[in-house]
Amino acid sequence: MGFLHISPAEPKAATGLVAEVYRRQAADVGLTRMPALMAVSSVPALLAATWSLLRESLMAGPLSRTEREVVALGVSTANRCPYCVGAHTLFLHATGDHALAETLLAGGRPAEPRQAALYAWAMGETRDAPEAPELLGTALAFHFINRMVTALHTPDVLPGGLQKTRLVRRAAGRTLARPARRLLPPGESLRLLDAPHPAAPAWAHG
Repeated sequence: MGFLHISPAEPKAATGLVAEVYRRQAADVGLTRMPALMAVSSVPALLAATWSLLRESLMAGPLSRTEREVVALGVSTANRCPYCVGAHTLFLHATGDHALAETLLAGGRPAEPRQAALYAWAMGETRDAPEAPELLGTALAFHFINRMVTALHTPDVLPGGLQKTRLVRRAAGRTLARPARRLLPPGESLRLLDAPHPAAPAWAHG
């Protein structure tokens, strides 16, 4: 389990903006290392933008985390990113939706109609895009992250491929449950971005 072709900044050695992103990621996700972020740590501004997109779409605000994880898993499955499929199976376990996590991992579909529609859209099977910007943002984030992680990281989420064991998946999900189920306030990561924040365009109102 590790990186290919690159030597990213490790959390203990990080400084400046990189260290701040890692600190916030650890507080919000419950993980000290996130390969999807570490892979872009050599460009601090890109790291901050990746974290902001990921946090604000996948984690922040009141929208169902389960629905967002369904989208993340659908995109990751369509893009054949084994690391991301493994990681977000664990995060779906963290939401408490254990049966759904195992169903999707095994190639099945959600039984609940809205989740099934979201999964089909995330897989690229329909054009019925959801209205929630968090879901659109999650899909956008993972089309980027899947490609980057597939190129720069080995497939295993846990050492020795332990994520392939059902009991380990459930146990790992439990360790992530508290942060995954916490309601994060939207917008906090935007302070890390070195860019102006103009008014939203009319089409993005609300």
